[in-house]
Amino acid sequence: MAIATAAAYGIYSQDAELADIVRSLNQAGFENEDICMMLAPTHPIASAVRDASLFSSDKQDSAASAGMIGWLSAFGAVLIPTVGFFIRSRVFLHALMVARETPALCGNVRTLVGLGFSEDDAARFEDQLGRLGVLVYVSCPESAKTLWAREVLRHTGARETNTLEETIMMSAAAMATAA
Repeated sequence: MAIATAAAYGIYSQDAELADIVRSLNQAGFENEDICMMLAPTHPIASAVRDASLFSSDKQDSAASAGMIGWLSAFGAVLIPTVGFFIRSRVFLHALMVARETPALCGNVRTLVGLGFSEDDAARFEDQLGRLGVLVYVSCPESAKTLWAREVLRHTGARETNTLEETIMMSAAAMATAA
């Protein structure tokens, strides 16, 4: 089951300040639960999650790890291939379960298909994520808000932005032309 097409997305480089992007989305009226992030396994946050130890003898390291895990857990979903995932939203949980029969919930084309992307777009985005680092996906309660979400993502420095509905229409048009 894919999420409805009322969504916008942006692809960012690994050095993008995710806290600033989230803050901009929040100020524009989007809740953390509506935000899904996919991070490349090479992203600095992925390294921090991989190395997190809540039971470290260094209390400062433990506090930093707990703070990072707490921040990631506040979103609808955060997926880091080969590292782990955090899912708070039932909507994202159901959509992302399409990947349950594959080796890892987070880290393949099926995960992006679960969010509503076509197989071709999902493969392209998976490749871009490996090179660039971050996909931020904003599920919108109303389709009218998707254009606003796209503009916020563009304003925060996304290298590629669009609404899911427009991406689906472009993919369908491309398939019709090829046929």
